[in-house]
Amino acid sequence: MRTNKQKTGDFGEDLIKKKFGCPKCKREKTLKKLPPNFKCADIICDFCGYLAQVKTSNVSDINTFPKKVLGAAWGPQKERMDSGIYFPLFVVLKKEKKYSVFYLSSDLQTEEMFIKRKPLSKDAKRAGWQGYYFDGEIMNKFISRLV
Repeated sequence: MRTNKQKTGDFGEDLIKKKFGCPKCKREKTLKKLPPNFKCADIICDFCGYLAQVKTSNVSDINTFPKKVLGAAWGPQKERMDSGIYFPLFVVLKKEKKYSVFYLSSDLQTEEMFIKRKPLSKDAKRAGWQGYYFDGEIMNKFISRLV
């Protein structure tokens, strides 16, 4: 059974897949979802291999970009950043049946946009796991609204 957070994430990934063509090759209907827990990417173009992350947040105002956007696992993200690898990012803001979509290309991303979170406590189900946030205030200077 999918959790509410997983259902929210599924909504965003399905929306990007259905409503947008590939930003790289410009083909329509080529974006596909990657398997759950694929590191640092959520969609792929099955024509050109373009990879991107999709982050979806329930918000009270779809017209205001949030101060923070929840990311994923810090370790794999940090390894990629240390190698100069950033994946483009779609951010879907959702309020009931309304949504907005923002896009941040990989070449505009900087290490300062990623905020490391505290590791989970030793009593947590995934003790020691560490995630990150995207700094929405920094991202807001570079992000483009698509819808």
